[in-house]
Amino acid sequence: MELLLNLIFILAIFNFLLLAVGLYRPWIVLWWRRRQNRLQVIRLYGTLGAGLLLLAFFLSR
Repeated sequence: MELLLNLIFILAIFNFLLLAVGLYRPWIVLWWRRRQNRLQVIRLYGTLGAGLLLLAFFLSR
């Protein structure tokens, strides 16, 4: 279980790193989309990162 929590935590950190890069240059992290803007970066990577952290929190209890 600890390995799973560590993996989720590492994925969440990587996700927030992509969020920070995407806020600086959205086209780097949203290259597959036709339109890239900062709101889409926040929606995708912010929601995914928050979900991973919530999952890690509930699994650790």
